[in-house]
Amino acid sequence: MPLDAAAPHPYVIGVDGPSGAGKSELAARLAASVDGAVLRMDDLYPGWRGLEASVPRVVAWALRPLRSGRPARWRRWDWSLHRYAEWHELPRRDVVVVEGVGAGARECAPYLDLLLWLDAPEPERYRRAMARDGVGYRPHWRAWAASERAHHGREGTRERADVLLAG
Repeated sequence: MPLDAAAPHPYVIGVDGPSGAGKSELAARLAASVDGAVLRMDDLYPGWRGLEASVPRVVAWALRPLRSGRPARWRRWDWSLHRYAEWHELPRRDVVVVEGVGAGARECAPYLDLLLWLDAPEPERYRRAMARDGVGYRPHWRAWAASERAHHGREGTRERADVLLAG
């Protein structure tokens, strides 16, 4: 789908839910089906304790600019060096999918046209996360899951989602 020069801003879809639910795969398939772009929250979290800090960043770096018709960009978190690295420009598309824990936060809501919530049973999510991220993620699973639960509970993300999906 080519960018419509007359459109004031792209259609922005948030895909949120707990780790291992299948958000990344859903976002990639969704974006591919409409020639859209994907922005991954995993690229923005400033470390394992950075969930809350990523929300104002995605708003300032991507969502607010997109809503005003300007280009979006983000700075990638380097998980090995524990610091932000290079800037990336988000390709201009008619549809942008922002995926990851925090994509559906209340602060993001004014910039989203659609919010999807994706979930799966915890044993399946754990299996997927370990297969995806390897044993290096194992020590962080419980702390990250607790952070997700607190965030989603406070934000009411699932309850505010337009569509609920099972991964």
